[in-house]
Amino acid sequence: MTSPPDDARADPPGLIAQLLEDWRAHDRDWTRPGFRAVAVHRLGNWGKRAPRPLRAPVGALYQALYRGVRNFYGIELPGSVQLGRRVIFEHQSAIVIHENAHIGDDCFIRQGVALGSRHLSDPQAAPRLASGVNVGAGAKILGAVTVGEGAQIGANAVVLTNVPAHKLAVGVPARLQTRRPG
Repeated sequence: MTSPPDDARADPPGLIAQLLEDWRAHDRDWTRPGFRAVAVHRLGNWGKRAPRPLRAPVGALYQALYRGVRNFYGIELPGSVQLGRRVIFEHQSAIVIHENAHIGDDCFIRQGVALGSRHLSDPQAAPRLASGVNVGAGAKILGAVTVGEGAQIGANAVVLTNVPAHKLAVGVPARLQTRRPG
């Protein structure tokens, strides 16, 4: 029988292993706001699977830390977001992630990015970023949009439709561009 992946474990060593991996991805700098936001997110997810006597105190701690990260650093990363491994929030300020968003492994998200719903009639529709997506500063990805593996979203782009893997989306509304090799 195989063991569950690290993100599915409810034991502290699984949480610690994830935090160490995130710390290494953030250049081994625990003071980075992006690392702190991810660490608080991981704590919140671990708390949901923790042994029953720990759920309430860990949940209360998570809520306090979440509000601190949101209000002090400007990174709103709810515990319900499905966050991949080694995700980097490159810069702080005005980062808002929808509670139902999915962010794959090795994604870069910069300041001013919003991953959110597009219509009030469907408030649960949220973006899905595959692995290796690079989101430029100020970009908005709205609605039930899928951004393919290795895609790049240009600064201040507004993405309203799916972006295929390894493509570049720029502009308002975003249009696909041919990426130059290298």
